Amino acid sequence: MIKMDALRDLCGSLGCQDVQTYVQSGNVVFRTKERDLSRLTKRIVDGIERCAGFRPEVMLRTRAEMSSVVARNPFAKRSGIEPGKLLVYFMAGEPSKEARELAVKIKADPEELRIDGRELYIYYPDGAGRAKLSPALLERTLKVAGTGRNWNTVTKLLEMAEALES
Repeated sequence: MIKMDALRDLCGSLGCQDVQTYVQSGNVVFRTKERDLSRLTKRIVDGIERCAGFRPEVMLRTRAEMSSVVARNPFAKRSGIEPGKLLVYFMAGEPSKEARELAVKIKADPEELRIDGRELYIYYPDGAGRAKLSPALLERTLKVAGTGRNWNTVTKLLEMAEALES
């Protein structure tokens, strides 16, 4: 675990501007002139290892990509979806076609899974506490690291990113 003030300072030391964090779960929003996101990801991972002693998986998304994540929500038009029970699982890369096919075949009723590029949209009507579609199962099946955020967090991060651009 890394404290959010340390993460803000680290990102600032790497040239990121207007660095903000949201809740204690590694959510960081910032502006950067760096266009090579894989290079920036590596610099962040290396920096966290130097200051906190571990190498986390880091998933970066641009403001435009976050806007697309929100726009592509396959549950958006369905009534009764509770935002706190809808999770977007951001993956480090796009899973193979075979891995996607395996993931969608997992029997997890009443949970629902939709895969779209580097994001999974998972609805947990009974909550994620004892979910069949656990992050560990998804990583094993998809063979791609990821991290999940509930819909409220996703929309808040987009709101923060949009405020930085204006």
